[in-house]
Amino acid sequence: MEYTIIDAHAHLWLRQDTVVDGLSVRTLENGRSFFLNEVRQMLPPFMIDGKNTAEVFLSNMDYAQVSAAVITQEYIDGIQNDYLSEVASRYPDRFLVCGMCEFRKPGFLNQAKELISKGFKAIKIPAQRLLLKDGRVMLNCEEMMQLFHLMEEHNIILSIDLADGAEQVPEMEEIIQECPRLKVAIGHFGMVTRPDWKEQILLARHPNVMVESGGITWLFNDEFYPFKGAVKAIREAADLVGMEKLMWGSDYPRTITAITYKMSYDFLVKSSELTENEKHLFLGENAKKFYGFGVLPTLPYIKNMSE
Repeated sequence: MEYTIIDAHAHLWLRQDTVVDGLSVRTLENGRSFFLNEVRQMLPPFMIDGKNTAEVFLSNMDYAQVSAAVITQEYIDGIQNDYLSEVASRYPDRFLVCGMCEFRKPGFLNQAKELISKGFKAIKIPAQRLLLKDGRVMLNCEEMMQLFHLMEEHNIILSIDLADGAEQVPEMEEIIQECPRLKVAIGHFGMVTRPDWKEQILLARHPNVMVESGGITWLFNDEFYPFKGAVKAIREAADLVGMEKLMWGSDYPRTITAITYKMSYDFLVKSSELTENEKHLFLGENAKKFYGFGVLPTLPYIKNMSE
């Protein structure tokens, strides 16, 4: 059975060089980065220059028969707006890119206006990073609400990762009620391995809210492939809000230090817990409709030398 596969949560960067909560993140060599207070394998070790480029990702996508991807952002990678704007212009049929503002301090509304004027179709908020040591940035504060009204007016999609559990869910409920036409994608599958994760999933009961599974193989890394706990969680979420509200995401490239890119979805293809129709919806059809992807390339299966 062939599927239209769209990755709803991936990352690109040319170099990591930033500070998060007063701690450094910077690219080293051989795929490693200094991450907050230790050296971590950020990329597969054969990506020796530390660059996580669109071209390398496209090679992975073509091999794994992934037609398109949504490129989101996170402060641990630094703000990548300039590079992602180039990526969108070079590969408009393969990537939808999210712009990101400096939401950790006032003044981000004007930054968002500039991103929209440059043609960004989505804006990312790593909301889990807004629980700052010196004060929390509320998602329903005045400047944020102005931002969401602006995005709603211009049909800009909100991609957002929330803090663990239900801590930011009431704020999201207020935003959704205030801006009912705002399209929202909740990331990391509600931080599924944390307590109260279903409170985030239930946000998808609202008409324009979706949930994507970026990072689900990271969250279930302890049990590893074939990630039966992840399949069970997807089944539970579908029972709550319907499979038509859920989308697959990989969190590339972080997750492919442990598994291959194709493994980040083929455990679902091989699962007997989901119907064929559910697999089609989850792996790509829902994302194609939600993000508005047009005609997608048909990618042939290429046999491995080991076959």
